[in-house]
Amino acid sequence: MDILKPEDLKYPGALIAVEGLDGSGKSTQIHLIKRWLELEGYKVFFTEWNSSLAVKPATRKGKKRNLLTPTTFCLIHCTDLADRYERQIEPLLRAGYIVLSDRYIYTALARDAVRNCDRGWVRRIYSFAVHPTITFFFKAPLEVALNRILSGRPKLKYHEAGMDLHLSEDLYESFRIFQGKINEEYLKLVDEYNMVVIDATQAVEKQQELLRKIIHEKIDLSRYKWRSFR
Repeated sequence: MDILKPEDLKYPGALIAVEGLDGSGKSTQIHLIKRWLELEGYKVFFTEWNSSLAVKPATRKGKKRNLLTPTTFCLIHCTDLADRYERQIEPLLRAGYIVLSDRYIYTALARDAVRNCDRGWVRRIYSFAVHPTITFFFKAPLEVALNRILSGRPKLKYHEAGMDLHLSEDLYESFRIFQGKINEEYLKLVDEYNMVVIDATQAVEKQQELLRKIIHEKIDLSRYKWRSFR
């Protein structure tokens, strides 16, 4: 069983997800979209990867003690999404909201593949999740993304750098190799899941203008306006 497509579940809501390497600018853009939709009076909800209040403490503890194998790493992130999906994403889609997701199932498909988890198995455990109405993939050259993230971080984290995979003893070189492998997996997913590719090297304002144009074209936003009861 593969990931559900929009036509499989007739939700009145819409789901917009952003994907891309760390440093690609996806979080900046989805927050700008959120603010725009809120100011225009649309029903909107925001969620982000690895943010379940029920799961986050266990994730933090596992990372701190280096207890996470590739399989448990995969399962704990899947549990995080499943919790948010059941409590937030699906109910709000049914209620007719625009749900914005900073990273979604494709983050798992890319990262878990790099951690050598079976691709078919990963897809099956995420088969509960509906495919987004629009998925934006922010494509940036690896060196551009790396420079952005490294210039903004005083120190990389162990798992963020893929040190658990023993790619290199050097933290920064491990991060470079890890991100390169993730990028290769992302590029395989773009066509398969019909992602909208955004040139992440363009100015922030130009990217935002393009995102709004695409959203207007693909979603009937008038359906998501808050209604006045006067």
